[in-house]
Amino acid sequence: MSAQPEITFSRPSNNTLLVALVGEWKLGGKLPSPEEVRRQIETSTGIKRIFFNTESLTGWDSGLLTFIVKVIDYCTKNNIRVEREGLPQGVRRLLDLASAVPERKGARREAKRVPILARVGESAIMFWRSAKEMLAFIGEAAIAFVKMLAGRAKFRPHDLFLTIQESGVQALPIVSLITVLVGLILAFVGAIQLRMFGAQLYVADIVGIAMVRVMGAIMTGIIMAGRTGAAFAAQLGTMQTNEEIDALRTLGISPMEFLVLPRMLALMLMMPLLCVYADLMGILGGVIVGVGMLGITPMQYYNETKAAVSLTNILIGLFHSAVFGVLVALSGCLRGMQCGRSASAVGEATTSAVVTAIVSIIVATAIITFACQVLGI
Repeated sequence: MSAQPEITFSRPSNNTLLVALVGEWKLGGKLPSPEEVRRQIETSTGIKRIFFNTESLTGWDSGLLTFIVKVIDYCTKNNIRVEREGLPQGVRRLLDLASAVPERKGARREAKRVPILARVGESAIMFWRSAKEMLAFIGEAAIAFVKMLAGRAKFRPHDLFLTIQESGVQALPIVSLITVLVGLILAFVGAIQLRMFGAQLYVADIVGIAMVRVMGAIMTGIIMAGRTGAAFAAQLGTMQTNEEIDALRTLGISPMEFLVLPRMLALMLMMPLLCVYADLMGILGGVIVGVGMLGITPMQYYNETKAAVSLTNILIGLFHSAVFGVLVALSGCLRGMQCGRSASAVGEATTSAVVTAIVSIIVATAIITFACQVLGI
């Protein structure tokens, strides 16, 4: 067993304090505090020099070095001379190395209390700059889309097909799981109220209209924001970190056409198809509750759903999904193109892409719903 670290004090002379360090001074144990030396100096009178005695020291590491540095700092501020001859040779060399390069003035950041008006102003400036960058990015994306319609956009069809596969077929399992569960939840919530009036059959109306008109598109958009939008931001952010996007610009290739346009087209094409699939899966979830728990026959549920869901509801849901596809693609690509030149910046860009896409989806849903209400559809 190693001896516990201790400190003993003695006064060889009136103006001298001898500090004896005993035991094993390592970070694994409970080390004495430099405050003990400070209290000893304050309770004594006329202390001008401090000596160290380490003959009983059995082992040490950076814990001893930290203790000595704090004692030296306190003594320097109080004009007390510290004699280092009694310290181990390794400690003295480390202390000399630390003091050989003085700390650069202003290297430490001082905590400053920023006034609230200054913080509000900085936030407003950052918001304005971000809005300008977003509008410029949307404008460049629109120009690239027009060039694509004119047949002058430069991108590889293989990239488009690969993105379609990644954001389409490979997303079916997670879309199936989430939308079936959403349909189940809607049916359960509706059944609780409709049972009070003996109108369980109208669960089909609730699930069908909700899923087809808005819920299927919203759930698909949120899934794609967390899955595909984040992937777009990570891919472009990594390319930005590796300076691959700069290389494309050097070669005269527009990153907007070569990287962003295929991703935007892929989501615009696949989101309506995924939305239709999500609508069917959500209705299937309602069927499971209606037929399995409420005693509705499959044919009754089918006929009620067919009567409740109109073509207008389906088209509104498809319009939602197409808009969400553009928003998710633009959010992911925008944050990826804005990514910094470090690994941590890629993670921040991915998180920001998901947040931006989800907020955009909710805001777009509110706008489209209000517009439909005004138009009476």
